[in-house]
Amino acid sequence: MSTHHAIVDTELGDVTLVAADDFLVGLYFPQHWYKPSEDSFGPRVDARLDVILDAARTQLTEYLRGHRTSFELPTAAAGNPFQQRIWAMLTEIPFGETTTYGDLAGRLGDRSLAQAVGQAVGHNPLSVVIPCHRVVGKDAKITGYAGGLTRKRFLLELEEPSLAKAGKLF
Repeated sequence: MSTHHAIVDTELGDVTLVAADDFLVGLYFPQHWYKPSEDSFGPRVDARLDVILDAARTQLTEYLRGHRTSFELPTAAAGNPFQQRIWAMLTEIPFGETTTYGDLAGRLGDRSLAQAVGQAVGHNPLSVVIPCHRVVGKDAKITGYAGGLTRKRFLLELEEPSLAKAGKLF
């Protein structure tokens, strides 16, 4: 497996994009909670000279500028079966909507799994692409984000429906 990475400047600050062969396998922020060792990222390359990293850079830029609502990238997130199941559920949360850790646990049939769901969400290696920022705490409280709460707020505000934004003006 050929792993390589690029660091790209975004509205969220520097983001490390990691590719393995023809798949995006990581999107990490500085001080990311569960960021793997940078030794595992392989050599640093210019994102514009790599097909998958350039596509990820372009789509991330479009998303952060409000010109894209989803990602069309080949991804391969490494995780255990429970994490994989939770990450698949995250991809089903529509743009501009949120859910709670408890609601995801309820969908699994056991609301007492909310903490385990939170841990799986926190270990998502493809932040933003797999939209873990759309999961909030009870009563819509903005809580827990591996990239920091400031970034989570930014992403939620970016996705906020335009009617809700208009209502804040008055």
